Amino acid sequence: MMPNSTYSHPSVLELSFGLLTALKYLYGTIVLLLFLMIAVSSSTVITTIALHRTLHEPMYIFIAALCINGLYGSICFFPALFVNLVSQTQTISYIGCLIQIFGIHTYIGGEIGVLAAMAFDRYLCICNPLRYNSLMTFSTMFKLIGAAWLYIIILISIHVILTIRLPLCSSVIQKIYCDNWSVVTLSCIDTTLNNIFGLLITSVTVLLAGCIGISYMKILIVCMKSSKNVRAKALQTCTPHLISLNYFGADILCEILLLRFPVNAMPYQLKIIISVQAFVFAPLLNPLMYGLKMREIRVKIGKIFYPKTISQVERHGKVQEQ
Repeated sequence: MMPNSTYSHPSVLELSFGLLTALKYLYGTIVLLLFLMIAVSSSTVITTIALHRTLHEPMYIFIAALCINGLYGSICFFPALFVNLVSQTQTISYIGCLIQIFGIHTYIGGEIGVLAAMAFDRYLCICNPLRYNSLMTFSTMFKLIGAAWLYIIILISIHVILTIRLPLCSSVIQKIYCDNWSVVTLSCIDTTLNNIFGLLITSVTVLLAGCIGISYMKILIVCMKSSKNVRAKALQTCTPHLISLNYFGADILCEILLLRFPVNAMPYQLKIIISVQAFVFAPLLNPLMYGLKMREIRVKIGKIFYPKTISQVERHGKVQEQ
């Protein structure tokens, strides 16, 4: 039996903010501040790496790509959330919902892809140091970054097209933003094809995560056999990558489990916190970790904002060395 045509594509979808609307201006202020912090910190790291030729190396270019991806994800997530928080009604147009689905899913896939490229770069640098410069050329680096974004853009485009064909029997999304699975569950017809393709995307993501894990396991093995100085330098450059990977991976795993196996006993506010972590903490922590943890980037950022002070410190250091 075919569904009624009036349910095919509702022009407006309702989002479920629950008790968040009781303190909407407080939450709206928090959301705005978080977005500004992410935008400023990410833009600072990206600009610093772009302006200084000494940072035009694969490791730093990958960091810039990670910050660009985080900024892109934040733009797809925070403005719509802020508008809904301060509005009288929490709704989103059907077209706007599809755009947000494309944005947040390509951000998530892009994050995993860039982290995979970074893991491969560190693997070559530490496990094959003599061949690193010949293997990790600028051409190879940009091909890795392009592949990290292109593969997920193609997959998510197909995913969204499969979702567009579904007629919807409801217009209420049980989340504070649009994701593909939440829209698919509103469908009036069989969604097996969507489910299979969704599992395919999840499998590709898990495969990439597995490759990252194998790369760092090999790096760890090499570090254990190396000198203390080599081990310390390797751990210093790899630790931020591992923190980003583990935190982001844990967020996505929790979100997948909540989508596929909903826990009705869990408070709705806790579900909201879990579902938004990947869009808040990863884009916020990445530029802070790399910008503050890595001395080269930290010094270059200092030169932008405090050029005289940094120059005096560097001259003083050179005098002491002499």
